[in-house]
Amino acid sequence: MKRIFLLLLPLFISACTSLETVGRVPAFTAGTETAEYNAMVNPDPTETVERRTPLDAASLWTQGRGSLLGDRRAAKPGDILTVVIEIDEEAEISNASARGRSGSESMGISSLLGLPQNFDNNVLADGATLGSAVSTDSTSTFSGNGSVSRNEKLMLRIAATIVRVLPNGVLQIDGSQEVRVNFEVRELTVGGFVRPADISRKNEITYDKIASARISYGGRGQISQVQQPRYGQQIADIILPF
Repeated sequence: MKRIFLLLLPLFISACTSLETVGRVPAFTAGTETAEYNAMVNPDPTETVERRTPLDAASLWTQGRGSLLGDRRAAKPGDILTVVIEIDEEAEISNASARGRSGSESMGISSLLGLPQNFDNNVLADGATLGSAVSTDSTSTFSGNGSVSRNEKLMLRIAATIVRVLPNGVLQIDGSQEVRVNFEVRELTVGGFVRPADISRKNEITYDKIASARISYGGRGQISQVQQPRYGQQIADIILPF
């Protein structure tokens, strides 16, 4: 009894945790506990601070980031850029295979110095004979069909923050976005590595230019809970062998 209680205890704890959200809207993730916030409040000490002379401050033609013609693209930890996600993919795969095999074997002794006849009359049951001692037949067939049809379309824009500049100059970005509608929170996260040269003059970059891109679009709340199987069903699907 004690062992059963210990096995069911994690289920009871998880159920109590889920009950805490009954009648409440899902809470947002704390914005001050992300890598983006840390990159903004803790600048890289190796970065050099831009120095401007009084003459530069009075001119519109300086090359600084704050000038009229300066390069305002994200370049250092804490800078923000826009990631454009436009995924429109479609794939169809189908295959079929078939296999068949049949075989038959027979063996018998019709005559051997009179021994089969003597054996048939004195040993074997009535009607049995060594003339057809063994006969086997086998047939096997296999047929398989498979198809995959996938269509994905996602068009989003999200602001991401540079959290690190790698030694080779590549920028590591991280971004998240949460939108709450009634009792459901939609979450969008993006991360990866980009080259500074791929950032456009509009301070934007498309998702296909992000190396090791990690893009997630999901949610949490009442709708997401209903779409998930119950804990018992998930455990049964894993444990049961049939």
